[in-house]
Amino acid sequence: MGKHLMSGVGRGFPTRHKGPGQNPQGRDAYVVDIGGGLMVTAAAFVGPWALQRTIRDHLHGQHGTLQGQAIFTATGSMHLSYEEIGTLTLESGAQLEAKRRYFWAFTPDIVIVTFEDGRPFHQFTPVGHAVGTDHPCGDDFYTVRYDFTAWPQWRAVWTVKGPRKNYVSTSLYTPAPSRT
Repeated sequence: MGKHLMSGVGRGFPTRHKGPGQNPQGRDAYVVDIGGGLMVTAAAFVGPWALQRTIRDHLHGQHGTLQGQAIFTATGSMHLSYEEIGTLTLESGAQLEAKRRYFWAFTPDIVIVTFEDGRPFHQFTPVGHAVGTDHPCGDDFYTVRYDFTAWPQWRAVWTVKGPRKNYVSTSLYTPAPSRT
């Protein structure tokens, strides 16, 4: 039987997975116990998240940090728009504005992530330590691992390798202060 991403559907039942400063109606109310772990539902992601990212470029020896915000907006039943905006600061002190947008579609077992133009990006199951599908992009290869074990704080770690790329990008998402 499939795992369901909607609270109270199928094998899952609503579970309070408390994080610091969370209230019962907060994001933690949308985590479902599926017997093998806690699965995060679409509704739990909706709203603003504080975003901190570190980028370690092993090929060029450069490192950077991004401070910003990610916002998930419901765009339909079990569909979310993901938009992030922030400032990337390089070791040299140079600062760049960063912005990106994806779409997340929740199915009973997986989340399918697409680029803004609808091209497939990757997919994953939002439970525990989740390995996403790999994404080839020309000569480059992207691999993602998610970590939902400290919900409502979560991480995405991208490893990117190719002839001109060799870096690790680690993003930490925490509930934005307006949500706690």
